[in-house]
Amino acid sequence: MSVENRAEKPKLPPRWFIRLAWHVHRGLYRVFRGRVGLWRPRANRWGTVRLTTTGRRTGQQRSVIVAYLEDGQNLFTLAMNGWGEAEPAWWLNLQSHPDATVDLVDGQRLVRGRAATGEERVRLWARWREIDTKLDAFAALRSSETAVVLLEPRPAVEHVTE
Repeated sequence: MSVENRAEKPKLPPRWFIRLAWHVHRGLYRVFRGRVGLWRPRANRWGTVRLTTTGRRTGQQRSVIVAYLEDGQNLFTLAMNGWGEAEPAWWLNLQSHPDATVDLVDGQRLVRGRAATGEERVRLWARWREIDTKLDAFAALRSSETAVVLLEPRPAVEHVTE
């Protein structure tokens, strides 16, 4: 196989290092009471948001910091679990209980999560690929397709009509 035809497999840090980085990031967020750890996306960089979901088994609130990009009034992220094989727990929670909250640099927002499908998924994946040129190679490390998760704004109080 020639060098030109050989696809370079991306190198991930060991799993223990990825998990340690997550814990340190969350710890910094807690210690500095949200003043450190979140940032807005820029032209060539994703931002970070604190996503709080309802646990699918426990019903308790669970928070995680994830990378995101903006798509109009919506936010979107990838359900990648550090490119590990398993689906991230926050994504499984959102599938059971789609209503969640996000903490952004400029405040909290109520959202409803769902998977992007079809052309919408293709478009959002391409946007993320503009920022991360190795996205497809990392996604190929997983046996299942990585979900593109839309976080759409929801009203603070929903009216029930009968």
